[in-house]
Amino acid sequence: MLYRFRIILDVDTDVFRDIEVESNINLEDFHKCISKSFGFNGEEMASFYKSDEDWNQGEEFSLFDTEGDTPVMADTILESVIDEDNRHLLYVYDFYNMWTFFVELKEIGKPQEGVTYPNILVKHGFVPEEAPEKNFIAEDFDEFDSEFNDFEFDQDEFDEYHGYNEEEY
Repeated sequence: MLYRFRIILDVDTDVFRDIEVESNINLEDFHKCISKSFGFNGEEMASFYKSDEDWNQGEEFSLFDTEGDTPVMADTILESVIDEDNRHLLYVYDFYNMWTFFVELKEIGKPQEGVTYPNILVKHGFVPEEAPEKNFIAEDFDEFDSEFNDFEFDQDEFDEYHGYNEEEY
């Protein structure tokens, strides 16, 4: 099968690429296609994340084996994570600069004879010189403020509980 994607760079101006790829490529080849279509060399650390329609980050697929439970891009076929019902991925390139992309499957079709894939259909906009600054905002923890502010540490109670005897030390 053939997948047609729109890949949008998360910056203030409109920067996107429309790309066609065969559904049976692995995520590492897809990573190379995306990074090169935006003018990057593809050699920096990157990850794909499953996502929903609201772009909530889900399961990670890493470029390199991190000796954990994270699946590796080279071992993951594109059509195993993207289909009619699961059309969204987040793609983060260069963890130092955190270039972030929204990857959306727009159409599923059949490859055409005489066309070489991956096939870049549309290049729109220019990548800025520097990645925009990302603001990671934690959840609102105000509900815990009163619980922590009411806590009083009692050293004597702690010592008694843990059997600490100052004379022994």
